[in-house]
Amino acid sequence: MYLCSLCGYDCLGMKLLIVLHHRFELWNAPDWFPQRLQGEFPQIEVVHFASYDGVEAHLRDAEVIVTWSLRPEQFTIAEQLRWIHSPAAAVHQLMFPELVQSDVSLTNAREVHGPVVAEHVIAVIFALAKQLPQAIRLQQESIWGQEIMWRGNPHPREVAGATLGLVGVGSIGREVARRAAALGMRVIATRENPQKGKPDGVEQVYPSTEINTLLEHSDYVVLAAPTTPATTGLIDADRLSHMKLDAFLINVGRGPLVDEAALAVALRNKKIGGAALDVFSHEPLPADSPFWDLENLLLTPHTAGLTDKLWERHYTLISENLRRYLARQPLLALVDKSNGY
Repeated sequence: MYLCSLCGYDCLGMKLLIVLHHRFELWNAPDWFPQRLQGEFPQIEVVHFASYDGVEAHLRDAEVIVTWSLRPEQFTIAEQLRWIHSPAAAVHQLMFPELVQSDVSLTNAREVHGPVVAEHVIAVIFALAKQLPQAIRLQQESIWGQEIMWRGNPHPREVAGATLGLVGVGSIGREVARRAAALGMRVIATRENPQKGKPDGVEQVYPSTEINTLLEHSDYVVLAAPTTPATTGLIDADRLSHMKLDAFLINVGRGPLVDEAALAVALRNKKIGGAALDVFSHEPLPADSPFWDLENLLLTPHTAGLTDKLWERHYTLISENLRRYLARQPLLALVDKSNGY
């Protein structure tokens, strides 16, 4: 029997399969990624596919898979599979019964994306507070808009002292809370079980059933929750009516958290101060979406998690988890399959 010098177990012949294919270049693993893994872990076989063509043959004996998604019929033939890692934070596409009810471990990249997305949130809070989108539009029209910007509603404002309402205190939410508190913002949050305590930077935690209270007190509402049956359509017309007239809604969670038609109406009728959206129910955003023409909406094309260090961050997590897996130690960023996050 061959015993690995790294972990002391028989792992010779173990296969790690990387299957990532996306129209956006950054979401695909660069060539150096599997090569570095193979060099660091020579005792295992690393196989990299940049498309799904012909992958079924390797699914049959893969013990670990790094992938965005896996269909139930593919999961059925992966008889040696013990661990799936998703390079995304969202894993709702993997929550089919066969996987949920199995003993296959599932990890995600929430710790990879959390700090980067939190920086984006802080950036758009400043942009909204200081009316930077409006200033850019005025610049493009060669208009000195000092009076125009001041007469607008809401006025330019200070960030320090404002209340940030956080819906979701996972990896993104915790990073947002720490940064916002450091800027002098008052941070309140909702979570399913308030007895779990207050994350760093959070002043008060409400149960998820009291989200309307959070909305009523917040100057900025940040959505950083996962997509589950309970959170789909969470921010609808009724919830929007509980927000302040000059409050801003920021969504960096998932598009389905928001009733987009209701939000478009609320923005058009100035029922809230504005919004910043990085995620949408349908991506790319359709050309006929009403969002394109709303001046009180700051729209970014799902770029909150973009960074030139992305795959280095992925490598740090995956290589550490691979060491843990080989040594039979608990994995980082483990998903609770019973609730999908």
